[in-house]
Amino acid sequence: MTSQRTLNRLFTLHSWAGIVTGLLMFIVCFSGAVVVFKHEIDLWANPSLAQLPRSQKPASLDTVLAQLHTRYPGATVETIALPDAVNPSYFAFVRERGAPANTRTKVALRSDTGTVVGPVDSQLGQYLRMLHVFLFFGPRWIVGFLGVAMLVLIATGIVIHRKILAELFTQRWGRSFRVVMSDLHKSAGIWGLGFHILIAATGAWMGLAPLFEQGYKYVTTSTDATASKPARKAGGDATEPVPMQSLDALYATAQQAVPGLEARYVSLRRWGSSTAEVGFTGNLRDHLASTARVDIHAATGVPKKVHDPRTAGFWSLVNGLMEPLHFGDFGGLALKWLYFFLGMTPAFLSISGTLIWLDARQQRRREAEAAQGAAGGIAAAG
Repeated sequence: MTSQRTLNRLFTLHSWAGIVTGLLMFIVCFSGAVVVFKHEIDLWANPSLAQLPRSQKPASLDTVLAQLHTRYPGATVETIALPDAVNPSYFAFVRERGAPANTRTKVALRSDTGTVVGPVDSQLGQYLRMLHVFLFFGPRWIVGFLGVAMLVLIATGIVIHRKILAELFTQRWGRSFRVVMSDLHKSAGIWGLGFHILIAATGAWMGLAPLFEQGYKYVTTSTDATASKPARKAGGDATEPVPMQSLDALYATAQQAVPGLEARYVSLRRWGSSTAEVGFTGNLRDHLASTARVDIHAATGVPKKVHDPRTAGFWSLVNGLMEPLHFGDFGGLALKWLYFFLGMTPAFLSISGTLIWLDARQQRRREAEAAQGAAGGIAAAG
């Protein structure tokens, strides 16, 4: 049995953790609920793209790349996104000659012919994802910390409100504002408890795991090994044009290296040079993991790095499951709507918790003023 003193401390921790993180928690949870429809939002914001034909046999990657080079001569093609269940088109991120390194143009291409349609007018869905994952400009560990804070709020809330089954169906509409909001706060938290734990745990993992991984590598990597790496020659053959392997042949090589790979993105690095690389990143057929990747030397067609979460160890497999579980993008439109409605409850909890705290604070102020007035009246009478 938890003592009253411990309960009071946990209640204080629960209240202040919610107040301190309330605004950011609301932003992250609200944007996260909406961003499950990222691809649908992008199509809604670009009606012309939704009208493009969907091809049962999309144009080859070589055709897409050739069309991009024809339309944007001298530009650097950095990434090609393949058509999926929602988007019927190819997309490419192109950095034109003379543009800053962080300035890219998102271009749409027809999936049947690979013909360039033109730049995408709106990237609203991507902006919402940036807001949810990075708060636009912040490091991802901030959102990971909010996931940890959410787990703390869940744990303290469970201990504080021990009569879960009774509070699950308790709603006293005729009482004061604070009582009504408190009942709504508790019932919303209990009904969505399993989902909240899932979202908080996966969000904390994706935000903080890279930070710990980088710290571990920094500690365990010998500075001598770093110093012994040969420096790349300035200029040299890295800038000389050399023949590239076919993108489609490279994709076939990637699928041989990772059976069942369904590439979602193709990234091109230093294309046209002797050090060119191509990375194929995507899902695994009939598997939930979404972090499969194969990096291939584009000039020789030899794989350089292969990452198959099914064979890379337990923690790699866990990491590969985090993003699908967090964003709910593996079960179709019905699952997205479920994630949307359940994802709105943490945003409501952050608002209702803040309102409850403010109302309680105002109530304590009124009680203190009333007590002071009563004390003053007694002193005057005496």
